[in-house]
Amino acid sequence: MDVVALPEPGGEPGRESVEAGAADDEAVYTIDELAALARLPVRTVRHYQSEKVLPAPVRQGRIAVYRREHLQRLHLIAVLQDRGLQLAAIRDALSRVEKGELWLEDWLGLSAELRTPWLEERPLLLSEQELAERLDHRPGLVTALLEAGLLRRAPQPAASYLVRSPGLLDITLELDAAGVDIDLAAEAATILRKQLRTAAVELVQHSLARAGQGFARTGSTADVTKALGALRPLGVRAASLVFAQEIERALRQAVDTGKAAPPTRRPHEHSPDPDPGRDGKG
Repeated sequence: MDVVALPEPGGEPGRESVEAGAADDEAVYTIDELAALARLPVRTVRHYQSEKVLPAPVRQGRIAVYRREHLQRLHLIAVLQDRGLQLAAIRDALSRVEKGELWLEDWLGLSAELRTPWLEERPLLLSEQELAERLDHRPGLVTALLEAGLLRRAPQPAASYLVRSPGLLDITLELDAAGVDIDLAAEAATILRKQLRTAAVELVQHSLARAGQGFARTGSTADVTKALGALRPLGVRAASLVFAQEIERALRQAVDTGKAAPPTRRPHEHSPDPDPGRDGKG
């Protein structure tokens, strides 16, 4: 059985394979010994076997034994899991590697490209003073931001706040200054995220299903990686452009159907008296 060789510490999984039965592979292990060498619980080794990411043991009479290739596979699984890959993806990739359908390092390169962030934004941890510098001093503002989910109280250090999306916080504050309530802005963001999440999933599935047939030229790992690299900045630009076009369309439709008429003035909202000194008697 051929398996992908695990690199030496600090290296990358390569294209070499290790032949079972070679002179330096004669050592055999029980499942307890294998688990101890891999620093894993026995139940985890059994789970990997059930998920078919670890080959079955070799029978020696009535005894099931494991060889060096099994230990290498466990180490490789650990490397891939450290990169955030789930067992299903690992199983599929290793199966294709063993069939000679792809090289592992190419697949890892594609995986890294897929996981590259599209934004430079990172969460912020702000002290009360730092938060106060970002906000005005209007009473209830911090509470409104907490209720909207734009801020979270951080347990450590004390008196600090976690801002998951600094950009979204800044947008919300600008909208608030323009007269858009924070809760309304938060609801709008939820609507937008819901629709864009659906669109993003469909676009990814649409593109990857057509690799080599309109997307990424030949469909090779290198071409898919190149196409994804270009899609990152261009996709953000396209989303902004299409969203602006659709907002314009929706606003025009609202005007044409009369839905954009000013709201009826409430009874207590009277126009100010142009001459406050008059008593209203003529």
